[in-house]
Amino acid sequence: MRHAGVSRMQTSAQKTTFVHAVRDVLRQSGVRGLYTGLTASVFRQMTYSVTRLGAYDALKAMMSRPGKKLSMGELVVCASAAGALGGLAGNPADPAKPPEQRVGYRNALHGLYRMVKDEGGASLFRGLAPNTLSLHSASARDGSRVSSLAHAVLQIRAILMNSSQLVSYDFFKDLLLTHNLLSDGMPLHLVSSAAAGTVATTICAPADVVKSRVMNAKPGGQGPVALLAENFKKEGPRFLFRGWLPAWIRLTPNTICMFVFLEQLRKTIDMVRARQ
Repeated sequence: MRHAGVSRMQTSAQKTTFVHAVRDVLRQSGVRGLYTGLTASVFRQMTYSVTRLGAYDALKAMMSRPGKKLSMGELVVCASAAGALGGLAGNPADPAKPPEQRVGYRNALHGLYRMVKDEGGASLFRGLAPNTLSLHSASARDGSRVSSLAHAVLQIRAILMNSSQLVSYDFFKDLLLTHNLLSDGMPLHLVSSAAAGTVATTICAPADVVKSRVMNAKPGGQGPVALLAENFKKEGPRFLFRGWLPAWIRLTPNTICMFVFLEQLRKTIDMVRARQ
């Protein structure tokens, strides 16, 4: 789902630079390896992102009061709820499975077809309410437990992403407008979205690393909690931010394009409505 270099750095327990990670991908898979999972990423954006952006604006409109701006806390509530709804809509695009159960799907649509055919329609919503209790026990070594934890992390990440990315964009945009540093236009949208991408990358980094480490753990090995505890002991808290730079390189341009296009779409819709 994510950039190959990001995943390599997040799952490696050894020091790996962004350049080395990209070099390894190119050597093993060629240029196409840099775009592994592209169709799944596009599919997830068409479900998760569309839902969360629409829900965020709708929730803000519902909570807004005439002549009064929403507080930071209210924006976080709106964004978190929208993130949860987005995670629900995008869940079929995240069929997280432990390594020993993964299937080589040709693309996202083929993966959906195979999941429904082999496991039934309910498989598309696996992990929406995962039972993540007693993950430190021996039963945590079972693939279904690991998969449930990974889905739990994905749901948490959806909420973190929305509450950090959308709220921080509104915050920086309002800050720049209030202090007359920039007027409403493309430069304002670019600066605000770049700052939002940086905030979102930093806040979501731990969830990304935890999910990657757990899903790439050896079958029959340590339970997820024991695995993370060992990683923390060996590498310190900094391991939670492994792959931050490539994640920022991936997410920030995505955030910029998303908000710039969203703002232009809003303006176009407003113009069309005004003419009616």
